Order: sequence, then structure tokens, then C-alpha cells
Amino acid sequence: MKDWIHAARLRTLSLSISGIIVGSFIARWQLNTNSGGTWDLSVFILALLVTVLYQVLSNFANDYGDGIKGTDAKRVNEAEARAVASGRITPRQMKTAVWLTAGVSFAATVALLYIAFFPNHIRVFWGFIGLGILCILAAIGYTVGKKPYGYMGLGDIMVFLFFGLVSVGGSYFLFTKSWDWALLLPASAVGMMSAAVLNLNNMRDIESDRESGKKTLALRLGFRRAMIYQMVLLILPLVFILIFLGVKGFFYSRNYYAFMVMILLFPMMNLRRRIMAVKEPRALDPFLKQVGIITLMMAILLAFGLNYF
Repeated sequence: MKDWIHAARLRTLSLSISGIIVGSFIARWQLNTNSGGTWDLSVFILALLVTVLYQVLSNFANDYGDGIKGTDAKRVNEAEARAVASGRITPRQMKTAVWLTAGVSFAATVALLYIAFFPNHIRVFWGFIGLGILCILAAIGYTVGKKPYGYMGLGDIMVFLFFGLVSVGGSYFLFTKSWDWALLLPASAVGMMSAAVLNLNNMRDIESDRESGKKTLALRLGFRRAMIYQMVLLILPLVFILIFLGVKGFFYSRNYYAFMVMILLFPMMNLRRRIMAVKEPRALDPFLKQVGIITLMMAILLAFGLNYF
């Protein structure tokens, strides 16, 4: 059981739930402001469960895909940590776990969408079923298959889309049954923070990925330009959130608690400074967890600030 828990890589869950928190609590604030509906706690809990299952599925699939391709075996700092590469879990066992997790993820998705959309929004229900299937395929396709998109440098784009736009926008729609273009701002903020974690991971593994032929965006850019890209990913999220608050009129309202998320400006500045000082790729590993925690704190502070009355 310990090996399976380790393979699930629970430290990555902070990223997956951040988008759900942001989208759900922006929806709660919107519903309370407009008095146009009710916010269902059961939908929120199920949405969290579904996104956690997607993340675990992605981690299992990543472990399996990199393991059978020999990519993890070339990573000195991670080879013993990965379950398939280290031999603690066989490829067949991990493949079975991937399919089982995919099945459970789909069942949880159907349950969530049934509660959110039946019986008044049946067409939307089927549309979101399709979106759920895409999420499952994206979780598996990062490293699994003949042409995994993670090996072609497309991981950053997919993480931005699914952890940011789909997660925030989709969870918002579950409650409001509507779309707000201003959501692109906080959704992009979460997506960029998630891409920042992936880029750090790929910068750390840039040499081993070069040997194994895994052409990540960091590898294509080179370490120096990937570092510049990393700084952009860590600067823009708070800018986007500040613009969102301005668009929604918080500069003229009395709810100044919405701006409490901006206190993260200081730890973010410190984090960027320390990352920029890194010269050895392997030294980037501790920052993955730190960026994940800051992403979760950004989501929680924004959610609390919007809904504090």
C-alpha cells in the first residue's frame, strides 16, 4: 500500500484542487451577489473528488509511461522514487491500476454531472460527459502511447488548459450554468502556476530527458530561456487576479478582503529570487512543492476574500 500511495504522488494534489476552489467560490460569490441560485456543497465535494481522481490517474499513467520507456531509469534523482522504474510495482500492475482509476474517475464524473445538471440541463450533461472523457484521455496521454504529448513539448499547453481553463471554467459552470469571459483571468492564473510546476520539473530533468528523447518545452528552450519562461509564469498570475478584481468592481466596493490574495506578492517575489539563483538543475526539486503550496494558498485566499461578508 505504501508504494501505491507514493506512486499517487499526493503532493501534486494541491494543483488539481486549486482550480476547483477558484471556479466554485467565484460561482458562490456570483450567486450570492445576483441572488440567482443556490450553491450546492455536494457538487463542490464531488468536483474535488473527480479532480483528485484525474490527478492520481495522471500520476499512475506517468509512472507507467515513463517507466516502460526507460525515461525514469535515466533520472538519478528520481529513479528510486518511481514505482515502475524501481521495480516496486510491475508495469502490468500499474497498467491495471491506470485502467481501474480511469473507470472510477469516469463513474465519479457521471455522478457529479448528474447531480449538477439533471433533469433541467440534459444537453449540457452530455457535453460535459465528453469533456470528462477528454480529461481522462489527457491524463493518460501525457506519457502513454506511441506519441505521448509530453514527449513532444505540449505538456505545458495541456496543463494550462486542463488545470486552468477547464478546471476553473468547468467548476464555475457546474453551479451557475453560465459562462463569464472574465473567468479567463483567474483561470489563466491557476493554469500558469500549474505550468510553472511542470516547467520546474522539466528543468530539473532536462539532462535525463535529453538522453531519453523526451523533448519537453524546457529542453527545447534550453535551461536559460526556460528560466525566463519560469519567471513569466510566476509573475503574471497575481497580475491577472488583480485585473479580475478590477473588472468585477472591487476597487470601488467596500469588500477589501478580496485583495487579501495580494499578500502572496511577497513570498512570490522571494520564491522567484531563489529560483533564479539556482545554477544546478537538480537543485530545483524543492521548489516544486513550494509553488504547489502557493498555488493552493492563492486559490483559498481568493475564495475566502470574495465570499467574506
